[in-house]
Amino acid sequence: MTDITLITGRVPRTSEALKQLAAEATGTYLLINTKNVDYDLGYLALERFAEVAADTGADLVFADHYDRLADGTVRRHPLIDCQAGALRDDFDFGALWLVRTAALKALDLPDGLRFGALYDLRLRLDKIFHIKEFLYTEFEPDLRASGQKQFDYVDPRNREVQIEMERICTDYLRRTGALLEGPCRPVPDCKETFPVVASVVIPVLNRIRTVGDAVRSALGQQTDFPFNVIVVDNHSTDGTTALLDAIDDPRLVHIVPQRTDLGIGGCWNSAVRDPHCGAFAVQLDSDDVYSGPDTLQKIVDTFRKEGAAMVIGSYLMTDFNMEPIPPGVIDHREWTEENGRNNALRINGLGAPRAFRTDLLRQVGFPNVSYGEDYAVGLRLCREYRIARIYEPVYCCRRWDGNSDAALSIERVNANNLYKDSIRTVELAARRRMLAK
Repeated sequence: MTDITLITGRVPRTSEALKQLAAEATGTYLLINTKNVDYDLGYLALERFAEVAADTGADLVFADHYDRLADGTVRRHPLIDCQAGALRDDFDFGALWLVRTAALKALDLPDGLRFGALYDLRLRLDKIFHIKEFLYTEFEPDLRASGQKQFDYVDPRNREVQIEMERICTDYLRRTGALLEGPCRPVPDCKETFPVVASVVIPVLNRIRTVGDAVRSALGQQTDFPFNVIVVDNHSTDGTTALLDAIDDPRLVHIVPQRTDLGIGGCWNSAVRDPHCGAFAVQLDSDDVYSGPDTLQKIVDTFRKEGAAMVIGSYLMTDFNMEPIPPGVIDHREWTEENGRNNALRINGLGAPRAFRTDLLRQVGFPNVSYGEDYAVGLRLCREYRIARIYEPVYCCRRWDGNSDAALSIERVNANNLYKDSIRTVELAARRRMLAK
């Protein structure tokens, strides 16, 4: 039952290391420490790993675990199931992977990988199973807050790694009939009429400390076209509503929805379906501000020049007082004209600020959630249409203790990741169906 080869002290990140590991493996299974951290196996943990692998026929088995923190305390670290759309290269399997040796040896592993051999491996294995039991303890895990971890993949120091991960994911999409190739479908002519050219859309709930700055930033835009600002106030109780009512500007449209079951996506749907909405709907979070008075003009000019369904800008990370903080500019250069819509299935976000052709957005709509709603729309639009990019900062993203993603619990991070994986699962299936026709 415990015919397992234990792999310790080396993480097979390269093709050569993984092939060497496969050649040396003698047991029915390999237990690989993929993070090279110290760990402590639970009572009969190896037997349980092997039993589940045998019963399910899985090629890779992973399990929930505990984290031992620096102060000696121990916390539970549940994981999530690996579904079809879990294509991001940072999926958390925990440190310990139990891999079926025969499955590993049977694979035609690629040459030349320097960083992503394990990512490539798990995309090649047929069946992955998650044991929802705490089978071991990791020592000294990455204890940074969620708000610090989420931008690792856009750190310029990781650029070589990201290029390789993109290639691995692209090869997987090609092998499995989901790779989009060739030119995008041209965006159709707009047949609707609109009261203004553009609307800045700001959903808000209890952001009295920041929403005034956001609205002033939007109203302060200088353009050669008429625009308005639509604030969807989702029944705030902290004085936000009164603050908005006190702003005397005819360009401000203050909507308080009749419904009380709306997430951020539902608020967006309310805004873009409102008769005041312009031909282009441009995002501004209630925490943030545009980097200058020309942001809206730049976005609309990009729509006009490039004929895109969606425009995504770049932004500067700042503290509450607008002072730049690491990692600085987030420009999402992993998006390329040639492969961006495929690579979008690997990364966990598309950037900001986001802007849309309102007529197309009305057809697609946002899911009524408060996390990942923008990512879902971006994936849906780039399945068919072109997304244009602005690679200079046009937006300041303020980090403060009131941010919704500043320091999330493990459970909340899991829920967020599970939802985005589900979005990718749906999009992956849709692309395969479209390409099979």
